[in-house]
Amino acid sequence: MMDKKTLQDTAKKHVPAQHKGRNALIAFISGGALAVVAQLFMMLCMNMFDLDKDTAGSVTVVTVILITAVLTGFGVYDKAAQKCGAGLFIPISGFANCLTSCAIEGRTEGPIFGIGSNMFKLAGSVLTYGITAAFVFGTIRYLLFGA
Repeated sequence: MMDKKTLQDTAKKHVPAQHKGRNALIAFISGGALAVVAQLFMMLCMNMFDLDKDTAGSVTVVTVILITAVLTGFGVYDKAAQKCGAGLFIPISGFANCLTSCAIEGRTEGPIFGIGSNMFKLAGSVLTYGITAAFVFGTIRYLLFGA
């Protein structure tokens, strides 16, 4: 029988090496590439369809969300995100992936109790803390700078 110390030593030998610098660089490059593609799409919308900056930005965000949801549905986004890490999960695409994957997970339970309730399972905490932070910072801004 193996004692606790020997077990821990054996486990440490088999832990895969972490490449934090490489992972950070990959996340930086992939997140930057996503931002560049989105910016180019926004500029295309502004020039080709004569949209103002705010409208083109909204169209771009909706397009990124749609593409992410479709790629998540086909299982492509998750594979890309495993390689790219936070570069693909931090922007709005990560939030869209979260909603879509939870909805897909609950589809067998029906549209209300499955898709509807599972969709915000992971996203609920993001929404809760995002709304709370917006309220706190909005209140601070109002108190400091007025309306």
